[in-house]
Amino acid sequence: MSRVVALSVTLVATAIVALAADQSVQHESEEPDSFDIEPPILKENLSVEPPSTMPAPDSDVARLEKQLERAKRNAAGAERLCKIGVLSKMEVEQRFLRVARCESDFANARLAQAKEEVTAQESQVATAESTKNELEAAKVALAQLTEAAELASQKRERAELDFAEANLRRQEKLLRLGSARKSDVNRAQEKLAELKAQKD
Repeated sequence: MSRVVALSVTLVATAIVALAADQSVQHESEEPDSFDIEPPILKENLSVEPPSTMPAPDSDVARLEKQLERAKRNAAGAERLCKIGVLSKMEVEQRFLRVARCESDFANARLAQAKEEVTAQESQVATAESTKNELEAAKVALAQLTEAAELASQKRERAELDFAEANLRRQEKLLRLGSARKSDVNRAQEKLAELKAQKD
């Protein structure tokens, strides 16, 4: 009895496989093979000139703005994390220093963009494509951005100097405790002297 059941199951399975194979052959003949189709030639591929490697100023400003926002988010809860022992004081100081650096870079990028805009406005006024009012507005914006860039630069210099002073104090304290080497203290002193020389 079991032989009869096994034989009938085998015959049914063979018939199903044969039927499925026959249908797949029919579908293959209806659809062209994917390797037979060549993709169309794209216009970008015909270009002789290499793509520009310089990023657009707008994208540079946007990238720096994102970096600044990320640095601010990272620094936002740093003091709380320091109080509960997750971060060291040095890591907190580094996060705030990074914010100052990002602010300075962002302000300088916006200033460069404003300078380009003023130059473009001047050329447009010369060719009568733009009015003098638009040029004056661009110059006012340039003056404001120049002031903002100066303030950001001063803030960055002050933050770097504060960080270097704190690092020197930290290295001296670690040297007294026996955890640091004299070369670490010397390196911190050199960095502080270098920053003070740049400021003067």
